[in-house]
Amino acid sequence: MIKGLYTAHTGMVNEMNRLDILTNNLANADTTAYKKEGTTSRTFADELAIKIKDTSHYGLPQKLGEMSLVTHLGQVYTNWDSGSFKVTDNETDFALDGKGFFAVEFTNKDGETSVKYTRDGNFIVDNQGYLRTKDGDYILNAEGARTGNYGEGYRVRINPTQAFAVDELGYIYQNEEMIGTIGVIDFEDYDYIEKYGENLYNLVEGGVITESTASVRQGMLETSNVNVVDEMVNMIAIQRAYEAGQKVITSIDETLATTVTLGKVQ
Repeated sequence: MIKGLYTAHTGMVNEMNRLDILTNNLANADTTAYKKEGTTSRTFADELAIKIKDTSHYGLPQKLGEMSLVTHLGQVYTNWDSGSFKVTDNETDFALDGKGFFAVEFTNKDGETSVKYTRDGNFIVDNQGYLRTKDGDYILNAEGARTGNYGEGYRVRINPTQAFAVDELGYIYQNEEMIGTIGVIDFEDYDYIEKYGENLYNLVEGGVITESTASVRQGMLETSNVNVVDEMVNMIAIQRAYEAGQKVITSIDETLATTVTLGKVQ
């Protein structure tokens, strides 16, 4: 077994994985409230050091850790840092200042309904007064968001012919009277959140809903937290690392070819 081939190969696979995540981030650089992703990896377990004054092996110095021949692919993680706010002055646009999510009554193509979560506050009001996402899913009120229930009694509804205002706590006012709330919740552990698609998140089994401390900002939208310049710099670094792996494989291949040629019986 040629150790260098395995090391270079796994390193190149790791860089391909990083590139896939990075290009997805760039594709969503203009997506409202998108949270960028990153990857982790582990290199060789050998710490390139020895134990000092170790008498457990008859005074012989031992290395710290064990040698590994490959690069270990890590997990994909989400960066939950807030993006900057963009002022739109549209009364149906909302941003969350702090940790929290809007609750959405989501219906998939098969007609199955469940509660999903989003930070994308680019909403609309239909002709019946219901507050919806751009894809037509209903926004839940405080009770629906807190309990996970959905249906007509848990949807946000206003008078579509009148202007409305929403304060920082999510309370909705029309004609100087409070008529409802926009549900905003948070989660105890973000490790129990998974991306569903369509800028929505799903709470997996074991996740716990908690009260959010985020403030609701009307007339604003949260932008993506993807920094395009940083991502482009990382793309160059990934390309260089991938090319380095290619050169290692090419060098080993040439060395093996030379070895075979020298080993031939004339």
